[in-house]
Amino acid sequence: MRVRHFVRTPLLVLAAAETLSLLLAAPLAALVLQQPWAIADRVVPPLLFAATILVSLVAMGLYSRRQRARLTGILMRVLAAVTIGGAGMALVSFVIPAVALPRSTFFAALTIATVLLAGVRWAFESLVDEQVFKRRVLVYGAGRRAASLSELRRRHDRRGFQVTGYIASAGDRLLVQPELVLELPGTLLEYCRDAEIDEIVVAMDDRRRAFPVHELLECRLAGITVTELVDFLEAETGKVRLDVLNPSWIIFAPGFSRTPIRQFSERAFDLIACLALLAIAWPFMLLTVMLIKLEEGPRAPLIYSQVRVGLEGRHFRVLKFRSMRVNAEQGGKAIWAVAGDTRVTRVGAFIRKTRLDELPQLINVLRGDMSFVGPRPERPEFVDQLEQRIPYYRERHAVKPGITGWAQLCYPYGASEQDAAEKLQYDLYYVKNHSLIFDVMILLQTAEVVLWGKGAR
Repeated sequence: MRVRHFVRTPLLVLAAAETLSLLLAAPLAALVLQQPWAIADRVVPPLLFAATILVSLVAMGLYSRRQRARLTGILMRVLAAVTIGGAGMALVSFVIPAVALPRSTFFAALTIATVLLAGVRWAFESLVDEQVFKRRVLVYGAGRRAASLSELRRRHDRRGFQVTGYIASAGDRLLVQPELVLELPGTLLEYCRDAEIDEIVVAMDDRRRAFPVHELLECRLAGITVTELVDFLEAETGKVRLDVLNPSWIIFAPGFSRTPIRQFSERAFDLIACLALLAIAWPFMLLTVMLIKLEEGPRAPLIYSQVRVGLEGRHFRVLKFRSMRVNAEQGGKAIWAVAGDTRVTRVGAFIRKTRLDELPQLINVLRGDMSFVGPRPERPEFVDQLEQRIPYYRERHAVKPGITGWAQLCYPYGASEQDAAEKLQYDLYYVKNHSLIFDVMILLQTAEVVLWGKGAR
C-alpha cells in the first residue's frame, strides 16, 4: 500500500495496533484498580492519554521506516515515549483539570501502556520480515539499472518487497544474479498470475529496443502494478537515487509543488513552530550564553554568522552559537567539519551534540531566510564545487533551507563530497514530496535525533 510519502502497510498495521493498545490502557487501569467510575462517561481523558503517547512514539522515530535500532533500542524508545507522553499528559491535566485521570489510574495506565506497547513491538519485530508483509516483485531488466535493486542491502530497505526474478531485455549486459534471470515459457501475464506477482518494476537499460508495451499493458489492465525503477526506489528507500535519475523524470513526475497554498502553509507552520520553540528554548539559550562566557571570558563572541546559500541560490547569513574557537579558519579558507574536530571548544562540543548551537537560526526563520524544515544550507564555496561535480545539486535550492530536514533524519553528518551526494538524494526526495504533514512528521522525529545524539559533530 502506498499513500503520500509511501507509508508501508506493516507500519500502518503497527500504528493501528498500538493506537488500540493506548486506547485500552486507561479503561484496563480503571478495571484493575476497581475504579470504573474513573473513566465512566468520560471520553476525552482516555483519548488524550492515547494521543499524547502516540505523538511521542512518532517523535521517537518508532514509525519511521528508516529506524535501524534492534529490539533493545526499540524498547528503550518506547519507554522514553511513554515517559515523555505521560509528562505531556500531566502538563495538560494541570492546565485543564477537567481532562485529568485520577492519579492512581493515570500511573497504572502508564504501566499497562508500556507493557502493551512492548508486547506489540516484540510481535512486530518478530513478524515484519516474514513474507506475508512483502510484495512479490518482478523486475523487467537485468542490466545496470536492474542491478541497483540488488544493491539494497539494508534490512529496512528490503522490508517491503521480495524480488522473484529478473527478465533480461534487449541490450542488457547481465549484472544481476544469473540464477534469478527468468526464461518465460508463456506470456508475461501468465507468469505473473502463476507466480502471484504484485508489481512489475521496469528497469530496462535501453527502452528504444523492443519495449514490451503490449505485455505491460496487459498486466496493468489485469490489476498488476507497473512501476518505473526511479519511482520504486524512491518509495522503498525514501530518497531519489542519482544513479538512475534522468531530467525527464523530474519534469514529468508528480510533486515538486510550490503552489500559493503550500507557500502559505509553510510560512504559517514556520512562524507557529518558531514562536513555540522560542517559548520553550529561551532558558537553554540563556544557559548556552553563560557556558560560552564561563569558558572563554566575558568578551568572547557568542554568535557566529556565516554566508550560506538559500532559496533559488540567494545568499544570506546564517546565525549559530559559536562552537569553534575564534579564527577557526585561518586565511578564510572553507574547511569541512570532521569528527573530533580540534577547532571545537569544550562547550562547543556539548552544544553541537545537543543541537543548542542551532537555536539562533530561529531568527533566520522569522526573517524568512530559512524554513523550519528543509535541506541544510551550505556555504557558497562548497556549493560552487558540488554543483560542478554532483548532478542535480542545484535542484535542492528549489525550497528554502531548514534547521532540520529529511536528510538530517536519514543520514549522519556530512563532511565530504561523497556525503553531500548521498544527502542530496534525501534532499531531492523532500523537494519532491514536501507538504505540511511531512514537515510536522520531520519536526516530531527530530526529537529522536536530539535525544539520541545522532549525527552531531
